[in-house]
Amino acid sequence: MLTKNELDTCLCKWAEEYHCSDFIAADPVQFPHRYTVKEDIEISGLLTAVLSFGNRIQILKKADELDRIMGHAPLTYVLSGKWRDDFPESDGRSFYRMLSYADVRGYFEKLYRVYAAGKTLEDALKEYKGIPMQQLCSFLGVSDRSPQKKLNMFLRWMIRTGSPVDFGIWSTMSASQLVIPLDTHVCRVAYQLGLTESASFSLNNAKKITAALEKVFPGDPCLGDFALFGYGVNHKE
Repeated sequence: MLTKNELDTCLCKWAEEYHCSDFIAADPVQFPHRYTVKEDIEISGLLTAVLSFGNRIQILKKADELDRIMGHAPLTYVLSGKWRDDFPESDGRSFYRMLSYADVRGYFEKLYRVYAAGKTLEDALKEYKGIPMQQLCSFLGVSDRSPQKKLNMFLRWMIRTGSPVDFGIWSTMSASQLVIPLDTHVCRVAYQLGLTESASFSLNNAKKITAALEKVFPGDPCLGDFALFGYGVNHKE
C-alpha cells in the first residue's frame, strides 16, 4: 500500500509519461486531430465521443467510417444537410451497437441548428446553466445525473489547454470545472489506489475521484485521467 506522498509521486509520473502525443494514435481523439478548424474539431470530437464505448478496435473502425461518410469535412457535411439522407429519421437499424441511424441523425439535427445560426458549439453551450457537463447534457437533452463518461471525455478534449492530446479551444470554460470521464476501468483503478472509498459507477463517485485528483493536479484534475490510464498499462492483470 502506497503512502499518500508515494501515490502522488506515481500519479504525476504516470501522467507525465502518458500525457503525450504518442497517446493519440491508439485513441479516439485521433479523429478530431485530423482537423484544424474549430467547428470541424467540435463536430468530429462530439460524434467520435458518442461512439466511444465498447471494444476499442470497433470504436476506431466506426469513427473512421463516420468520418468518411462526412467526406472528411464535418462542418461542410453538417451544413449541407446530406445527413438527412444518410441517416433517415425513421431508420432504427444499428449504426453502432445500440446507437441507431435515427439516433445519429438526432445529433446532426442539434449540430445543424447551431452551425446554421452561425454559432460554434461552445457558443451554444453558453446558453445553459451549470458546469460544462451540465451545459452539454442540457444541450443534448440527456441526464446530468449519470457519469456521462463519453461527454466528459469530449469536454476534456475541448477545454484542457497546454496539452499535446487535448485541444483547449473552448476558452470560456476552465479545466478546473471538468469531471473525470468515469468508466468501470477508471472506477476500479481509482478504488484500488484509494482515491475513492467505493467502486460504484456513479456521478457521485466520479466527483469524488475528481476531487481527489484535484489535490494532486490543482486546477487540472483531468490530467489525472492520463495517470489512471498509465496505472492500467503498468499493472495489467
